[in-house]
Amino acid sequence: MYSRILVPLDRSATALCALEQAAVLARLSGGTIVLLHVVEELDHATGFESAKVYTEDVEPTFLAAGQAMLEQAAAPLRKDGVTVETLLRQSRGERVATLIVKETAAANCDIVIMGTHGRHGIGRVLLGSDAEQVARLSPVPVMLVRHAQAGGARPDSGAGG
Repeated sequence: MYSRILVPLDRSATALCALEQAAVLARLSGGTIVLLHVVEELDHATGFESAKVYTEDVEPTFLAAGQAMLEQAAAPLRKDGVTVETLLRQSRGERVATLIVKETAAANCDIVIMGTHGRHGIGRVLLGSDAEQVARLSPVPVMLVRHAQAGGARPDSGAGG
């Protein structure tokens, strides 16, 4: 069974769905959930602030928000008896998927459970797919979880007509 479960978190509904699946698995296996949030430097830079402004003013704010998000996600799990660890990392121009794979190995995780937006076509080409990249590069199994509204009703959901 899986004893260390890595769950990359952002602020998306798909990430929360992945966390729910990880919680079920952790309860069944008695495993530990390792929550990871990556602060992407380039996502927050506007190009107008100097490097000093970014590192002294902006970056600490985003790091604090990331840590708060991790703790907010961890609190109910801990209250329910699930062991949770949190990791906050910064991307310094490195792709998020690469950092996730690195942290999987560094944290000695057995599985990665992460959300995917299920983009196809031009959206996938333009935005890339960190989930797909993690699935390709990960040294351990990867479970990709889609939000119910992300891909519409599943054929076996009983919806439709």
